[in-house]
Parts: sequence; C-alpha cells; structure tokens
Amino acid sequence: MKAVKTKVLRELGVDELKTKLKEERENLFKLRIRKEARQLENPVSLRHARREIARLKTLVNEKGSAKK
Repeated sequence: MKAVKTKVLRELGVDELKTKLKEERENLFKLRIRKEARQLENPVSLRHARREIARLKTLVNEKGSAKK
C-alpha cells in the first residue's frame, strides 16, 4: 500500500482516519503472516506499515484533543 501524504490525511475527518487506521492494521497483520511464511518480498514494508499506523494514530489524537 502506498503511503498517503500527511497533508492529505489532515483534511480527513476522524471517522475516515479511523477507517484508514483499521485498514493499515489489517495490512500489517497480513504482512506479518507473510513474513513468518517466508513469502515477504520486501521486509521494509513492515516498517512503512508501522509508521503509517503511527502517523494515523497521531492525527486521530490531534483531532480528538482539538475538539475538547
């Protein structure tokens, strides 16, 4: 999955970000399964997926604290 720029993600709502976060977590799970089965072609993709999840979680927290 190609990483989405943070600028584009900031324009999304909290619900959309949570949906993307769920998709990325599922993607990371699939990558981990493929890694254990020795079918992962690019091990760096695990790092990219983890960073994308962190980016999404940060934006969700920022938007959540901005509402308060």
